[in-house]
Amino acid sequence: MTSTAAAPGTASATRDYAMQVAAVEALADALPGAERPSVVHHESPEQLSGPFSVALAAEFVGVRSADIALVLNDRTILAEAAGVDEALAEPAELVRPAIEAASATLGVGVLGDITEADASALVAATGTAVFELTTAAGSIGWFAIRLHATAIAPATPAPAAPTTGNLSRISNVEMALTVEIGRTRMAVRDLLALEPGAVVELDRSAGTPADILLNGKLIAHGDVVVVDQDYAVRITRILDNPEATL
Repeated sequence: MTSTAAAPGTASATRDYAMQVAAVEALADALPGAERPSVVHHESPEQLSGPFSVALAAEFVGVRSADIALVLNDRTILAEAAGVDEALAEPAELVRPAIEAASATLGVGVLGDITEADASALVAATGTAVFELTTAAGSIGWFAIRLHATAIAPATPAPAAPTTGNLSRISNVEMALTVEIGRTRMAVRDLLALEPGAVVELDRSAGTPADILLNGKLIAHGDVVVVDQDYAVRITRILDNPEATL
């Protein structure tokens, strides 16, 4: 359940606020723990006195870039939820799936490294939305997100020719192309128990086409083949509108 203050009045501010709410809701869904935290928006973050000097922060660069910070009142909860000894737990790795889920709501982009940082300036900055995460036991932490300003959209749709010209300017930019044959989820305890010879079962049957992702966005399917003793992928299907991933 989410409790929020009224969204800002202007159309652009309302859209930004909706994106910020979507991000924190996705984060709450993915945070480790037996209980999904509720989300409470604080309209006047400058009046808050949370432990914002010790945060896990990252920058997301993409369709809509943002500064993100997660503050946890008790990080031992993460280790307990993951089933790993606190001394072996890396908080940034334990929360990365949740922060990735939050940033994914902003569209295509790249999430930077998650580092220890002082989030006090972010919390106090204009345009930052700050949410408290609570469970039946009380407050467990805070989430802050500030969206970067976007360029003003043109009043009329741009013609096809200028769009092609814009794309040509970034035609030499390298992007990460990944071939994925399957996924699985594992508790940290199971991950630490892996050793040579262990078999990890994926969520895809043999013979199913592999996914081809551009900067994490699915753009095509293909078959894994071997060319001159190197793995390669033969494209079997390109999804509609792959330019939307740029």
